[in-house]
Amino acid sequence: MSWLDKFPLAILIALAVWMAVAPISPEPHLVEKLRMLSQGTLVKPLDIFDLLLHSAPIVLLAVRLWRKFLAK
Repeated sequence: MSWLDKFPLAILIALAVWMAVAPISPEPHLVEKLRMLSQGTLVKPLDIFDLLLHSAPIVLLAVRLWRKFLAK
C-alpha cells in the first residue's frame, strides 16, 4: 500500500469527485448504478463494471485518508 501513500492527495480527490459526478446529465452513473443495486436490477456485467469503475476512486480516497489520519 505504499504506492497509495505516495499518490498525491489532491489528484486523488479530484479524480474521486470527477468520477462520482460523471456524466452530470441526465444523472451521474454512480447514482444510477447505486439505485439499480438497491432495486435489484444491477445484473448486466457492463453495469457492474460501471459501478466498480465509478466507485473505485472513492474507495481509494477513503483508504488513503484512513491510512493517513487514523492508522498512525
